[in-house]
Amino acid sequence: MVEFDVLPLNTPCTRPSIEPYCERVRALVTAERFEHIVRVTVLTETIARANDFDEGEIRAARLAAVLHDAARDLAAEELFRLAPPENDVERQHPLSVHGRAARVLAERWGVTEERVLEAVAGHVFGVPLDNRVGMALYVADVSEPGRGVNEAIRNLACVNLARAYQMAVDTKVNYLRSQGKAVHPVTLRVYEQIRHAT
Repeated sequence: MVEFDVLPLNTPCTRPSIEPYCERVRALVTAERFEHIVRVTVLTETIARANDFDEGEIRAARLAAVLHDAARDLAAEELFRLAPPENDVERQHPLSVHGRAARVLAERWGVTEERVLEAVAGHVFGVPLDNRVGMALYVADVSEPGRGVNEAIRNLACVNLARAYQMAVDTKVNYLRSQGKAVHPVTLRVYEQIRHAT
């Protein structure tokens, strides 16, 4: 089992390949949000290594994690300017578009790798099962130690990423339904894709 209690909060951003992105993101978010981003980055890389990602996938996962919440603290008007709402769920919940908005920022900053951009956009609603980078980020985001929840998902992710991703998506859908809240169409699509794959 991997020990997650204490994660170094500056390690990822000391890497020259992502340091400029860290600085751009840090300028847009609160200090607390940036700490979350760093924890997610460390955990995403840990999950990637535990699941035998190649070095290219590890680099992509690390970059996607740094970028994933770049737009999270923007005002609703700015979020909708970057990522106009596509359905009622998004119109009613402006924060729901922050993944797509972060993708737009990443593209403006010169990121072109599709699996990174898809992971950034998909960390809110889910990604296709063939995007291991996106699955690692999704799981890390919902289970990073600072959240204080989903420890079982976090531990499973270092043994079986696909199963941990399924558990994370199931948990989200079941929670939203139990609260009488709408489930985003993309999340439902991913949920059904996972159910048919297992």
